[in-house]
Amino acid sequence: MSAPSLAKGLSEIADRYDVLLCDVWGVVHNGRESFRGACEAMARFKAERGPVVLITNAPRPHGPILDQLDSLGVPREAWSRVVTSGDVARELLTQRVPGPVYKIGPERDWPLYHDIPLQEAELDRAAFISCTGPFDDETDQPEDYREGFAGAVAGGLEFICANPDIVVRRGDTLIYCAGALAQLYQSLGGKVLMAGKPYPAIYDLALTEAAHRLDKPLDRSRVLCVGDGLPTDIRGANAQDLDVLFIANGVHGAEAVGPAGLRPEVVADLLRQEGLHARWAMTDLVW
Repeated sequence: MSAPSLAKGLSEIADRYDVLLCDVWGVVHNGRESFRGACEAMARFKAERGPVVLITNAPRPHGPILDQLDSLGVPREAWSRVVTSGDVARELLTQRVPGPVYKIGPERDWPLYHDIPLQEAELDRAAFISCTGPFDDETDQPEDYREGFAGAVAGGLEFICANPDIVVRRGDTLIYCAGALAQLYQSLGGKVLMAGKPYPAIYDLALTEAAHRLDKPLDRSRVLCVGDGLPTDIRGANAQDLDVLFIANGVHGAEAVGPAGLRPEVVADLLRQEGLHARWAMTDLVW
């Protein structure tokens, strides 16, 4: 498996593509501030090449994510559409009305359930679990949930994971996401349904949205996925047989970027260890 080609900026490769499917957290912002270079690169691509669909494992429907992007200073001219793991999770939840459901996650994620008539219950009385993340992602560890999960697995409860990310970087700190809890649940023998990357449903939705914004048929060979997460962004793009641009200075930045910039040998090794490949790599998304 060949190492990715290094690109100084998106402008070097943009003419090969008509559509950009771009990860958000770690590429466009870090949860506290947006990355100016990434926003400028997406805006240039959108103006000169074609649609930019932001594809994120945020466990909320896309409406609140637009507000978050605005608050972080991501200009609306930098993207065409936002597709979230929450959008896909809502479909799974709707199929399970009336529940009852045991909800795991912080209150900020509750828009996921808006207008879905699900009854809520404690874990020992629920029909299934829906997880958007830990109750408190600043302090909770996956192991805190082991005892409750063991009982739920024994009771045959399905676990809907609205965000398959294991960890994300918030500022300078790595925090656990719903994917870490789903990983534990699955290790205990439980059945897990994943809503976002690297699973197919979110790509189907993102490509459909991109196709609506093209003035010609969508050619999958001219779609570029941009991301920083190996188990989500890169694995998802590989599974869809789509070209991928790996952004090194994201969740793997501590390893993949040194004082002199991107470390090509480390990037190649990280990909090889996971059995993944990327056509391109750069330190940060810039034009």
